[in-house]
Amino acid sequence: MPITSRAPLSPAPALSPRRRMLVLAICCMSLFIVGLDNTIVNIALPAIRRDLNASMSGLQWIIDAYTVVLASLLMLAGSTGDRVGRRRTFQTGLALFTLGSLMCSLAPGLGWLIAARAMQAVGGSMLNPVAMSIITNTFTEPRERARAIGVWGGVIGISMALGPLVGGTLVDSVGWQAIFWINIPVGLAAFALCALFVPESRAPRPRRVDPVGQTLVIVLLATLTYGFIEAPAAGWASPRTLGCFAVAALALAVLAPYELRRTDPLIDLRFFRSAPFTGATVIAVCGFSALAGFLFVNTLYLQDVLGLSALHAGLYTLPMAGLTVVCAPLSGRIVGTAGPRVPLVVAGVTMAASGLIMTGLAADTPTWRLMAAYVLFGVGFGMLNAPITNTAVSGMPRAQAGVAAAVASTSRQIGQSLGVAVIGSLVTSAVAGPFAAGFPQASHIGWWIVAGCGLAILLLGILTTTGWARRSATRTAERLAHAPDRTADAS
Repeated sequence: MPITSRAPLSPAPALSPRRRMLVLAICCMSLFIVGLDNTIVNIALPAIRRDLNASMSGLQWIIDAYTVVLASLLMLAGSTGDRVGRRRTFQTGLALFTLGSLMCSLAPGLGWLIAARAMQAVGGSMLNPVAMSIITNTFTEPRERARAIGVWGGVIGISMALGPLVGGTLVDSVGWQAIFWINIPVGLAAFALCALFVPESRAPRPRRVDPVGQTLVIVLLATLTYGFIEAPAAGWASPRTLGCFAVAALALAVLAPYELRRTDPLIDLRFFRSAPFTGATVIAVCGFSALAGFLFVNTLYLQDVLGLSALHAGLYTLPMAGLTVVCAPLSGRIVGTAGPRVPLVVAGVTMAASGLIMTGLAADTPTWRLMAAYVLFGVGFGMLNAPITNTAVSGMPRAQAGVAAAVASTSRQIGQSLGVAVIGSLVTSAVAGPFAAGFPQASHIGWWIVAGCGLAILLLGILTTTGWARRSATRTAERLAHAPDRTADAS
């Protein structure tokens, strides 16, 4: 999600229409490989497990090593681009993401693969927020900028839709290593084109680094994720598991009062006085937890229980990805004309219904029932993204809208991390006997969580669009507008 600048952007050289289109294309290339990575890796998990002899927790870490690092560094990466230069930061992110992809493809063991995924995430954290700042600095005319952002938003749906199909084809024909090779030529091309066509820009008043806050966020997310993922093996009541949860709670307890006192906080907690903002944050966590859990459990079911090939499994889930692509722009138009309530209600109902259908999953579940669940989830998830951002920035002063969107974007990544960690671990703990035989029954607890996330989206979608919620956003905006300037620039 975009993280825009509070302070005026430094003047950018006037670019020709053709060059502006090239800048947009370069930024979309980075979004494409990051979006593709979200779904293409999931489809390869069974192949990776067989090749590297990975445990269930190992598969969870392949996903969460990326999402935890990404969530931890998004805010920092945006302000770094403002400080040292957006083009320079963007190129650094491309280089790290491309190098991380190469290392993933060459990983001789699970530990190496997880480390390479973390490197990918460090680079990925520098791509989307910084690329959005480049776009807003390049397209200065409001209508042209809106069209550019619309193209940018469409790329994520296309990349996620292509992920299962492209990933399945590569895994079946070449091997799981090939899913990382696809990032390399795109990353190298974007790096070279960026040097040629993207102008450098900085913010006049970049936000100061918050090393203590950044460290506390990393500790909080890392220990919480580690506690959940390793709990099935260590025991839910083991000293290691309880110790991880205690450290996470302590980090949160220290983070909140520290950020409230800081002049330039990493996360401005005053935003949470706005009911729409708080609701959007929780909705993002719930929605993306449901997505990550759905993809993780469903991939294992299709390939390990039903015995489908990676390509066949990718084709099974194509309706879900396709409807996400179709419904995402429709959701944006509905939000623009009628507000966020209708898309959020539709998202909540359809995602909850999809989870409920899957709670009866068995080894012989008919295909039509799976397709119904995939279609419903695709509609719901497609409706979700636009109202999250709209609800997060609803009523915020323009100066704070970018920072609010940044927190919503970070919440998405936190949701993906927790979805894989929590749902994956609970399902693993419930498996009895041979994996293929016990997995369908064990997965029911995961699908109930997906349904619960959908219900939470429904209720919060109604609550955060009431008159009371809008008034709380207005009061928060007034306080922020008249309070001392605590957050300089977050780009």
